[in-house]
This record gives sequence, structure tokens and C-alpha cells, in this order.
Amino acid sequence: MNIRKLSTKDASFDTDLKALLAFETAQDDSIDVVVANILKDVKTRGDAAVLEYTSRFDKTNASNLAELEITQAELQAALNGLPADQRDALKIAAERVRSYHEKQLMQSWSYTEADGTLLGQQVTSLDRAGLYVPGGKAAYPSSVLMNAIPAKVAGVKELIMVVPTPNGERNQLVLAAAAVCGVDRVFCIGGAQAVGALAYGTQTVPQVDKVVGPGNAYVAAAKRRVFGVVGIDMVAGPSEILVICDGKTNPDWVAMDLFSQAEHDELAQAILLCPDADFLEKVSASILKLVEEMPRKDIIRTSLTDRGALIKVRDLDEAADICNYIAPEHLELSMDEPLAFSKKIKHAGAIFMGKNTCESLGDYCAGPNHVLPTSRTARFSSPLGVYDFQKRSSLIMVSEAGAQVLGKVAATLAYGEGLQAHARSAEYRLKNN
Repeated sequence: MNIRKLSTKDASFDTDLKALLAFETAQDDSIDVVVANILKDVKTRGDAAVLEYTSRFDKTNASNLAELEITQAELQAALNGLPADQRDALKIAAERVRSYHEKQLMQSWSYTEADGTLLGQQVTSLDRAGLYVPGGKAAYPSSVLMNAIPAKVAGVKELIMVVPTPNGERNQLVLAAAAVCGVDRVFCIGGAQAVGALAYGTQTVPQVDKVVGPGNAYVAAAKRRVFGVVGIDMVAGPSEILVICDGKTNPDWVAMDLFSQAEHDELAQAILLCPDADFLEKVSASILKLVEEMPRKDIIRTSLTDRGALIKVRDLDEAADICNYIAPEHLELSMDEPLAFSKKIKHAGAIFMGKNTCESLGDYCAGPNHVLPTSRTARFSSPLGVYDFQKRSSLIMVSEAGAQVLGKVAATLAYGEGLQAHARSAEYRLKNN
């Protein structure tokens, strides 16, 4: 394995960094065509189309979509059937995630001006949200926690979860997580057809207001296409980690932290910034040593070879500047005084501070959300949160006195725009009109 080694002193560094970060996000045309046809079919035929695609792709034998709905009793049985350590871990993680997200709740507010005019903002929750969860052999109960709990904290009245069950294989840990989070309805469907069912509604699956949760390329393409009919959380790219280290952390720890994202898939990105050249060599040696122990070593090798890098910086201030350009999904500050250093960071999905704070704690149980912006979108995006399931409505109640002042202002501007009805509407409220 040959992980890329760069230095900011290299004349080609800026070009090399841009090439390293480059990721082709253009939608695969063949996937897009398939997804477009599936969505059109689901929108037209509803249950029948969803059932056909589910039977074809997941080898299910249901005669109607109602048979693919999991009851609350089954969800609770899945929770009760877990080994005690898994059940306890799930509940502890859920409580921590819930506690953190309760701090994010937005409240309505208003104020009254001297003439009696009231202005403000009314905050309400979405009525219904849809949660996509990968299924089959893959077990992502943490995805259920991170998507369902913020919705519930926000006050979403009904949360509909869809999860594919290839060959009828139902993951008990995922179902148990749904029980812990209070998911209202669960359907054993997946792929673009499940996204379509949530977005358009069918005879059995209710239409939702927003679709959240991770999925494969077909799910991502479907989310892109239904955006506007419903809201979506984001279309996420490959996972990323950037570690800024002062050279004082155990190099094995740093190597394993890089692995923690590289093992996701071959396109994941893991980068280390450090001013200490000797430490970078130690981490490189740790990578070569530890990768042999990893069950997903082939994926890790490909990820680190194709998209990873060990970068020598002049100092930590330069590292902060590079970080703000990269705008990473996950940022680890493995150094002394990480809290003070974090003030220099403007763009990052989540910031993990201190040598004991590995990124994987955030994935499962620290409390903050693990659904984070990728591919440099942290420059303008935020982690998933309660605010993604709340809406804001402006409140305007103009008093009679206020209408005399605002009416003249509005009319003047409206005439300037050539919108006479706007102006006349405002002028009707003027006493001397």
C-alpha cells in the first residue's frame, strides 16, 4: 500500500490538494434512467408497482403491501430479544442522542412595536417524515437513532420507516432501534421504489413531507429526483475524516482513526495534517502494521491509496487554513488545547476534540448527529438536527396606526415596481385615502 505523502512546501501542493479532494458527483446516467422509470411507475400505480419491484429486487413473496408492514408488537419483540448488552447499549445511545437534540428545539417568538404592530415567527413541526434505513445483512441501528430521534424531538406526528429485507431477512437490531425511537410504522421495502412510495404516497404507504436517511446509488438518485415534491436531508458523498495532530498522540491511535472512515468503502477519504515529519512517518508505519489485522483491509488499502494522504504542514495555523478549505465531514483535533484551536475552524461537519475523542464515538453514542455534510458542503451545510424537522412561519399583524406608516412606504415601492394593485391595496388602509 502506498499512501500519498504531501507537503505544503511543494510548489504543486495546491494543485495536488484539489486533485486529492476531487470527487465525481455527477449522477450515473444509467442509474438515473432506471430510477426515473421506477418513480414514474410508483407514482402512477402505487402499491402494485412497489410490490412488483420489491418482489423482483428483494425476492419477497407478499401478495399485498400490507403484508410487508411490521407491527409494533414485532418491533418490541425484536428489542426484547436482543442480548442484554446490545439492548442496554442501544438505550444508552438513544438517551444521549435525545438529550443532545432536545437542546436544538426552536421556539416561536414575537414582539410588538410602539404602534401596536406585532411581528414574529411561529415554529411548527413537520406532520410526517420518512426514514430510509439500509437493510439485509447490513445493520445500521445507529442510522435509525440519528434520523428518528431528532424527528421525534421536533414533534413530528408520524414517522414512517422503510427498510429492505432481501430474501425476507429482517435485521433485529434495526427493528429494535425503531422500537426504542418510537417509529410509528415500518415497511419492508427499499430502493428507489421505497423513496417513491414515501414521496408520492400509495394506497398503503402514506405520503411524507421529508425523506431522510442513507442508501445506495439508486436511493440517492431517487432522493434527488423527488426533492421539491418532498424535502430531503442531503445527498451524501463518501465518508471523510481529517485529523489534525500536533505529533504527540500514539501513532497507532491516529492510524486506526484514519481506518475508521477508510473501511466504509473504497471512495472514503482519510487525511492527516501534522507539522512533525517524524510523526507522519510513524503513522505511516502504523498504517502498514495495523492494516493487516483489519477484516476490511482490502477496502482500507484501496481507500488510503486512492484518496488518502499524510500532509506535512508548516504549523498548526496552516493546518487550520487547509482544514477550512477542505471543510471535512469529520474533523479530529488530536492535540493539546483542542478547544482553543477549534475557534480557528469555520467549516467542518463535526469537530472531535482531544486525543480521547475518536470519531467512532460520535457515530454511535456521544450525542450529536452523525448525519453530516460531505464533499466540502460543510462550507454551507450543517449536521442533521431537530431544526430539519421544524418549519418557520412569519407572523405579521399590523395595527391601524402601523398601516398608515407602512402603507405609504409599501405603496411608494410598489409604484416603483409597476405593481399598481399592490400599491392600491396598501393605500386602501390609509385613513385619508
